[in-house]
Amino acid sequence: MLSTRLPSPGGPWRLTLVTDPDDCNLACDMCECGRARLAPLPGRMPRRMDPALARALLAEAAGGPLREVIPSTMGEPLLWAGIDDLVDACAAGAVRLNLTTNGTWPTRGGRGWAERLAPVASDVKVSWNGATAATAEAIMAGLDFAAAVEELRRFAAGRDEVAVRTGARCRLSFQVTAQAGNVDELGALVTLAASLGVDRVKVNQLQPRVARLEARALPATQAGRDRWGRAVTAMRAAAAGAAAAGRAIELQNVAPLPPLAAPADPAGPCPFVGREAWVLHDGTFAPCPHPAAWRGELGDFGVAGPQPLSAIWAGEPLARFAAAWQDHPTCRTCPLRRPGGA
Repeated sequence: MLSTRLPSPGGPWRLTLVTDPDDCNLACDMCECGRARLAPLPGRMPRRMDPALARALLAEAAGGPLREVIPSTMGEPLLWAGIDDLVDACAAGAVRLNLTTNGTWPTRGGRGWAERLAPVASDVKVSWNGATAATAEAIMAGLDFAAAVEELRRFAAGRDEVAVRTGARCRLSFQVTAQAGNVDELGALVTLAASLGVDRVKVNQLQPRVARLEARALPATQAGRDRWGRAVTAMRAAAAGAAAAGRAIELQNVAPLPPLAAPADPAGPCPFVGREAWVLHDGTFAPCPHPAAWRGELGDFGVAGPQPLSAIWAGEPLARFAAAWQDHPTCRTCPLRRPGGA
């Protein structure tokens, strides 16, 4: 069982670089980046990490415990100007890349990105939110579902060719946000995933961080929880059918929710603090992916670039927070401490 006390010696095992959180070619309203595209703030420049900072962070981590690097999970990392440098730095440092994309594969297409990413990636997660064009395109505004399906086929084929040639086979995943608009076709989504060569379907519950999303969050009502329970049954049946046909697929965070009236399950330990690190576009360090951490509400831990990441990791502010995070009001109610709460 994970428990966070003091930061692990030597540094984080995984580093997330918030490379370009404002750059995306879609406008999903459940995403902070998508909402910003729908209603841009006048005068605000897009936030983008200097590729030189990313290179310096990986160079500093060489030979340490770092095993995985994640480029921005907000925005579309394949649009970031430094993505090729980051891929090359991972390859040179024997660090695996863990990447989430919106499935449009900008600039290179699916096969081109497979050639570039598959040799160094541990996992390529594709945001995917429907089994039909109507549902997927309603949730991910600007998506061409038919094109996304075809490009995913090309990525999977390219990934498999890289695996034959190099012996390195990256996992291909669907990352799904379960909500009222797609819950009834999640079983069909698993069937589609298996047919496309996807290895895993990871499902997170919609986090209604703005009021207009609240009606779409399934855990908020018993009716929503019941719909989710039926979807769990459908997803498990679809996975079993795929396995019987020789296309095994892993399901993650696919379990029924307790009745709304039942006592809430106790929150688990923090899986992040003292083990992983986030560096925002301007070098600001955050101890976890919670938006409050990115806003500085968990503390001021320092800025990478002007000082080494190792100094921040070994510094007193992070040690103090890691020793007492359980007492912070944000951490006490953090959805990330429960399955499906990303």
